[in-house]
Amino acid sequence: MQAHRTFRHTLRVAYADCTVGNHVYYARYFDFLEAARGDFFRTLGHSFQDLEDEGFAFPVIHCEGDYRIAARYDELIQVDLWLTSLARIRLDFGYRIVTDDDRLLFHGLTRHACTDRDNRGVRIPGVLVEKLTPYLAAPPDRG
Repeated sequence: MQAHRTFRHTLRVAYADCTVGNHVYYARYFDFLEAARGDFFRTLGHSFQDLEDEGFAFPVIHCEGDYRIAARYDELIQVDLWLTSLARIRLDFGYRIVTDDDRLLFHGLTRHACTDRDNRGVRIPGVLVEKLTPYLAAPPDRG
């Protein structure tokens, strides 16, 4: 079986993302995941705006995360993402957020439905499925 591809998005922690204690506020990790997904779809040639213009949206319908160590202001971090499931109208992403020396900060998942403008579930466009498939992997061990 061929190994899956992983997409990597790099960012620097902004001061606005941190608490007074100089660690990233817990909800900001999901903002980092959103930024990575947006960048990922753009590299596939389908920005979220393009997809919306074509009548598709991919709202988050479930999310979860495990926090390992705190990211700090001005730290360079990477968000790795891949797909753990790709179904007719649903896709699930797995994530790892790591420091530049590969220390695990966070891991999680998001589940998305493909919907039309009326928020009804619709089939993921075939051209997009083809571009997503190389990133499909079995769910990671959650240990």
